[in-house]
Amino acid sequence: METATGPKTVQCVVVTPERTVLDAAVDFVALPMFDGELGVLPGRTPLIGRLGPGELRTKKGGEVHRYYVDGGFAQVRANVVTVLTPRALKAEEIPAQPAPVAPNANPDARLKAQQKVRIQQRIVRHERGETVAH
Repeated sequence: METATGPKTVQCVVVTPERTVLDAAVDFVALPMFDGELGVLPGRTPLIGRLGPGELRTKKGGEVHRYYVDGGFAQVRANVVTVLTPRALKAEEIPAQPAPVAPNANPDARLKAQQKVRIQQRIVRHERGETVAH
């Protein structure tokens, strides 16, 4: 949808090697960039950036939808946000009981796995409307 002042929405597309997780027109997208969160509104200057594991949020009207993305890349161009990620889950697809982290993994891998579990659980709590401490 466009007005005399420009488009009112951005198209957000989230793609993994297995499927398209999201393809929708939204008012706002929050991306978990490698070095912090980036908000995208219609008319955003084009960019390409590296994603970190985290929460991708979309807002359309009063509705907020949450997704977990496991890194990857994002491109913003011509009011289209394209996310290429090895793994993406809708908040409702995140398991209530996460898989245990392998105790024999090297310390760096174990720490990264624990971080991803914490991010996913925070997304689930947000989705349920629970208070979340950062």
